[in-house]
Amino acid sequence: MSQKNSLGNRILELRRAKRWSQSKLADKVGISYAQIGRYETKDAQPPAEVIKKIAEALDTSVDYLIFGNTADKASATLHDAEIIRYFKEIETLPHEDKEALLRVIAAFIRDAKTKQTYTH
Repeated sequence: MSQKNSLGNRILELRRAKRWSQSKLADKVGISYAQIGRYETKDAQPPAEVIKKIAEALDTSVDYLIFGNTADKASATLHDAEIIRYFKEIETLPHEDKEALLRVIAAFIRDAKTKQTYTH
């Protein structure tokens, strides 16, 4: 398994995305920062219970940490099941329909942000 697609690399990427040090993640998981370093760089395999705690701390799924599946990553980062279901449905639409829907979503979000700016 290449380092880029490894469990350790996914832990490292998610930790950095949160701007956490190895020590901060280690504190949240209840292990030493040196052990986090071994998981990230030496391809050491954490026990199942530690993987579960790391996934919880990093707001992701165990499946994403182990397998790196992007659908699992989306499920791990989107907590609203209805939103996940709709995005899966959008992926199955014909290209033109998908593009049109994405333009509508982008416009709605832009308008909502503008409205928030002027009402706060």
